Amino acid sequence: MTDHPTSFERPQPGVDPTDPGGALLRSPVSSPAPGVGAPPALPVQARSGDPAPDAAPVLQGSNSRTGSTGKTGKTGNNKDKGMNPAGIGPEHSQPATAEQDTHRPRPVSESVPVQPGGEDDRPQSGDERRTGQGLPPGRPTPMRRDGDRLRFVGAATRRIARGIDLDEIVMGLCRATVPTFSDAILVYLRDPLPVGDERPTGPLVLRLRRSDRIPQQERDLEDGILPVPVPENPSELDALGTELCEVQPGSALAEVLRGVRPVFTDTPAAHAALPELLGEGCEFAVPSGRRAILAPLRGRRRVIGAAMFLRRPDRIPFDPDDLLVAAQLATHSALGIDKAVLYGREAYIADELQRTMLPETLPRPTGVRLASRYLPAAETARVGGDWYDAIPLPGSRVALVVGDVMGHSMTSAAIMGQLRTTAQTLAGLDLPPQEVLHHLDEQAQRLGTDRMATCLYAVYDPVSHRITIANAGHPPPVLLHLGGRAEVLRVPPGAPIGVGGVDFEAVELDAPAGATLLLYTDGLVESRLRDVWTGIEQLREKLAATAQLTGPDHPPPLEALCDEVLDMLGPGDRDDDIALLAARFDGIAPSDVAYWFLEPEDAAPGRARRLARRALSRWGMEDLTDSVELLVSEVVTNAVRYATRPVTLRLLRTDVLRCEVGDDVPQLPRLRQAREGL
Repeated sequence: MTDHPTSFERPQPGVDPTDPGGALLRSPVSSPAPGVGAPPALPVQARSGDPAPDAAPVLQGSNSRTGSTGKTGKTGNNKDKGMNPAGIGPEHSQPATAEQDTHRPRPVSESVPVQPGGEDDRPQSGDERRTGQGLPPGRPTPMRRDGDRLRFVGAATRRIARGIDLDEIVMGLCRATVPTFSDAILVYLRDPLPVGDERPTGPLVLRLRRSDRIPQQERDLEDGILPVPVPENPSELDALGTELCEVQPGSALAEVLRGVRPVFTDTPAAHAALPELLGEGCEFAVPSGRRAILAPLRGRRRVIGAAMFLRRPDRIPFDPDDLLVAAQLATHSALGIDKAVLYGREAYIADELQRTMLPETLPRPTGVRLASRYLPAAETARVGGDWYDAIPLPGSRVALVVGDVMGHSMTSAAIMGQLRTTAQTLAGLDLPPQEVLHHLDEQAQRLGTDRMATCLYAVYDPVSHRITIANAGHPPPVLLHLGGRAEVLRVPPGAPIGVGGVDFEAVELDAPAGATLLLYTDGLVESRLRDVWTGIEQLREKLAATAQLTGPDHPPPLEALCDEVLDMLGPGDRDDDIALLAARFDGIAPSDVAYWFLEPEDAAPGRARRLARRALSRWGMEDLTDSVELLVSEVVTNAVRYATRPVTLRLLRTDVLRCEVGDDVPQLPRLRQAREGL
């Protein structure tokens, strides 16, 4: 959206007439009656069928020169055939030609040039320039015409509409009105703000969200805006405003807020509401003479706050038409606040949905250490479907999973949750990696025809120091060896999940102790500034450079390694969310493993007890002999009862002593409770 700021001064050579810093406007030129020095009243808009007025307002800032005859306003260039014979045009008519202006900050002077040698060619005091009082006809006064107000409201509402979150919208309201429309503003919002159709349960409480005054000179210069005149002795405006106020039902403030329309604070109802809003005694600090407007902020269904516009006592007061300006500002601000609250709630829900579907903590399987990272996209509402998981499997193995659902929406996050749950269920059945991807593909097709995702499923065995990987259209993992060499593993690319009718292939690779496997989503290596293979090569080089810092005999710390990997992201690399899973392979030493084959016969339990007793004696764990013999006898007896092939018995000495028995029965064992009466 292109912003067209508005100016309220007659442009001078080299000055943009749409500069938003302008605060003063030229009043219509009309000869006053003899003996009357007050500026003319605002022109009345003509209705259809009414005779043309004696004087038509002429837009300032054009290439036309304004003349004054006392009856009609004529321009110096009246060659346009569209003009009426009297030279009277509509208020918003455009001149035939326009000066070539260049944009620059608001000029220091708030006056406009006049014809030299005339009665008005005299320097004006700061008070006259600031208040507009004491100026002869033709001098600038704040927003003295309907067209000026329309241009101001247009620029202010565009500035308010640019905001997305709540703070931006409130700040846009304050910056658009101070000092152009008022010298100070107080913005109160309901606490807490209602969201959508929900009905507030507690009392109506207003909290001062933001207050703004005429900025100091240093702040003006920082923003690139030239300073605005500030009175030497600040008035009581700086002392206005309390942090919190509770609106009592049936009170004067409640009646004003229920009325919705802005009112002057000198009206009886608004004056009675000031102590409740500002605090006791603060109502006397509000300038008198219609220099304060109280405007309720009403959203789509209810009042959500109030805004108070104030002018200092030395400024000209508001006029009735300024109530329309305040109403427009309040309406656009309230609707923007409603939009921001709904947008914030949706972004929060989507982000929470994404995070709750990711594992809160990673397991601590035997022989492997894990670390993970998740970064949402730079734009908060762009929730993706990236996920990672680590699932312990029988036999001290662990399944490492990383996936990415295509798209950025709450639907993608929901599909991600369903696929992650399916993967956990399939992993619990101890299926091979390629079978897990096959069932995930079928599940994605059941969810919809356009539900596609990439996934990489790997199973690590710490006893054999091997890893089995199956891929479904996902970027390949990177393996960082202990000596500092980083390699991109060659795994079958496969088709994405959801395509259907495609077989997946698994590959088994070495996983030496001390090596680190890095699984990631494409948001880490692909962006608008680089393709995926360039990003993968940069990732490999980053891992190798990080490993060189710790030496060839010591792998880099796992958490620090994840942080270093994320540091490679540039300013344009956060278009997608990122899931990262790092696995450090420690394995289980062969000396800590005891493994036997037992024939399925009646003597197998006794032999298993003897073998276990010898292993415990070799490891110096004789105090566990009785417990282990009882456990081994029970489990081997149950396996021999149903098995037809040799039974395996394995003892693992890690942080705990593990006893594993395997047979050829396809069903996985599960704990059963004895029935009552047995």
